[in-house]
Amino acid sequence: MPTRFYCWSIAAVAIRRQNIFKDDLQQVVNRIGVVIRVAHYPSYCSKYNLIERRFFSHASRACIGPLFDTLSRAVELMRKAKTSTGLRSTVNVINRIYETGRNAPEAMKETIRATVLFHELLPKWNYTIRPKFEQ
Repeated sequence: MPTRFYCWSIAAVAIRRQNIFKDDLQQVVNRIGVVIRVAHYPSYCSKYNLIERRFFSHASRACIGPLFDTLSRAVELMRKAKTSTGLRSTVNVINRIYETGRNAPEAMKETIRATVLFHELLPKWNYTIRPKFEQ
């Protein structure tokens, strides 16, 4: 079975504790049938995230000066971001209303404990989610 590896650093402190995030990720894994290994960067360690180190400064520079008066203007500016080696940004706007205030019921927490494999090294930050196929 194929395995994908993802590293998250954005709001890692909040996300790593969120059972809802893990449950939503479990649903994605079940749908696509791939094992996903997750590693969150600990707080204040985003300097080790190569995307942040190598690209965010270029994205910031592309946005200096103009006023973000509309969403289309912000998208246009972000799309102009590129590095001298040819790395370009891709900007997609997701027009969706996200549900807030979701709480994890105890049943969801039990399912997560049963299906998410927390790694021996830094289990708060590293875990694997395998597809759970219905019988």
